[in-house]
Amino acid sequence: MQDFFDLTTIGATDAILETFQPYETRGLLLGRVSVVHGDRYRIYTAGGEVAAEAIGALLYRTERSAWPAVGDWVAVQPVGTTEAPQGAMIHAVLPRRTMFSRRAAGDREQEQVIAANIDLALIVCGLDQEFNVRRIERYLTLAHASGVETAIVLNKSDVCANLNACVAEAARVAAGAPVVAITARAADGIEPVRRLVGPGVTIALLGSSGVGKSTLVNQLLGVERQLVREVRDGDSRGRHTTTYRELLPLPQGGALIDTPGMRELQLWADQDSLDSAFAEISALAAGCRFRDCSHVVEEGCAVRAAIEAGGLDASRWESYRKLRGEIAWHARQTDVQAAQAQKKKWKAIHKAMRKDHKRDPRT
Repeated sequence: MQDFFDLTTIGATDAILETFQPYETRGLLLGRVSVVHGDRYRIYTAGGEVAAEAIGALLYRTERSAWPAVGDWVAVQPVGTTEAPQGAMIHAVLPRRTMFSRRAAGDREQEQVIAANIDLALIVCGLDQEFNVRRIERYLTLAHASGVETAIVLNKSDVCANLNACVAEAARVAAGAPVVAITARAADGIEPVRRLVGPGVTIALLGSSGVGKSTLVNQLLGVERQLVREVRDGDSRGRHTTTYRELLPLPQGGALIDTPGMRELQLWADQDSLDSAFAEISALAAGCRFRDCSHVVEEGCAVRAAIEAGGLDASRWESYRKLRGEIAWHARQTDVQAAQAQKKKWKAIHKAMRKDHKRDPRT
């Protein structure tokens, strides 16, 4: 146990301390969630990192998406002394400034919070056979939905025969986000990433398995903390070496949230987020003749005209169209589930009213 841990180094700003004040008057401590394992947590407090649980009222009176997530700032009651707590009970989650979410696995339309209060999302992509700008576009769409600033990190530049072309291709879909090329295997090969990190800044590494996130984490931490496995020669894919999300303080200040590789990244975003990630298509659509143009058959469609003239890459448009369809489908499913839930609610109310009516002796 550390004698003292400075929470400001991992992002406790004046705004967070001000938000926490009402809880402080109740004798609670400020903490930040570092690990989530089901209903068990680890959190950083001024007394160091401790194990924690959430009180029942927090878990049973809120939506699952509001439960503590990695990166959340929380108000906790210490178990043991305040100066050196042996554990903690989480009483409340402070309002999230940013939140990175995806659609949870399964049939229901549910939000799964991946991490909270991120300042910068690093979308890591391998420059071997895994290089895929379409996957980058999906991560960018989610990042725009979360309100998180992004940077694209192209790893394994030492094995890329056409580095300049890959950087240019990533820049074309980056929507203004910086693009940096690194070699995570070498300590001096990640300097472009080091320049993005500083005291109080929380970064999150996002990307599929095999792109080198664990190697990058080890370089940033200066220790071999994360297990690194070689990717397969046939398709450059690797097994998940990170199996859960974790917030790690960085030696130079700031914090890093590592996430497991996600091959199937289910969108949790809306049309506005998609339009932000594909800003050039949104700008073109504003010039269409019809306000509700589908960009398929209408006369005076500025998007189709740009494709035909070579001003808009057809594969970029196809990616936008696919993601737009996916977002629309999920929105319809959410509406259906909301209607079903409302119907079930009123059915239960009417059933209870009929029971009360039968029991009332005056009727």
